[in-house]
Amino acid sequence: MFDGGIYLQGLAAMALFGLAGWGISVYRHNVTIVDSMWSLFFLLGAGVYAWLGGVEPRTWLILGLVTIWALRLTIYLSWRNRGPHEDHRYQAIRRNNEPHFWLKSLYIIFGLQAVLAWLVSLPLLGSLLSSAPLGWLDVLGIALWLNGLVWESLADWQLARFKASAPAGAVMDRGVWRYSRHPNYFGEFSIWWGFYLLALSSGAWWALPGPLLMTLLLLKVSGVALLEKDIADRRPAYAHYVKTTPAFFPWFPESRLPEER
Repeated sequence: MFDGGIYLQGLAAMALFGLAGWGISVYRHNVTIVDSMWSLFFLLGAGVYAWLGGVEPRTWLILGLVTIWALRLTIYLSWRNRGPHEDHRYQAIRRNNEPHFWLKSLYIIFGLQAVLAWLVSLPLLGSLLSSAPLGWLDVLGIALWLNGLVWESLADWQLARFKASAPAGAVMDRGVWRYSRHPNYFGEFSIWWGFYLLALSSGAWWALPGPLLMTLLLLKVSGVALLEKDIADRRPAYAHYVKTTPAFFPWFPESRLPEER
């Protein structure tokens, strides 16, 4: 059952959270904090939906899955982005939106992230407002979610270890990164389609725009397309990596020529 009132209250909570993050970013002159906030928008929204919708048998399952995913991602991104320096992506956005970026960032960074998270959170709303018993679609949804969590976690861990010792300009093409240029994004994709299967099992077929929007973001907006826009300029070896390794969905890499090894 879709409840527009509860859904809008979720938006209000996410917007207030975004406003708080914006205030911190202005004080620190650094908007990178929004990366750490991204998954917490969903955790906050899920909490609002569960609180206002009432506790059902599947409530604790959905909240548990969202909490595990959100906290893992937030902790990792907070660790990765530690330090006073703003991420190069946001430095570019800052340069392109001066003067008064500090004010513009309220809506082009924090407000936008809150709205996107709210739209993507539709499967959580559908699942948390449902009293439907657990069924086989829920089992498939949990399996797909778990597959995504494993891919995402392995990708982040392996990349962090690689960066700690790799020379400048080196390209990560080992572990799960051997089978996909963006295994972390593939993991995120799997997680949100898993959430959609859980929503579908609840009767919330109308939640489909959520995973579709997440897929669009991962492939065409802030994910693959954005990262690969200039990475070859910073890492010349990446051009060969593109030729041998699938961009998103994992598959076996193409054989490399002896002179290219």
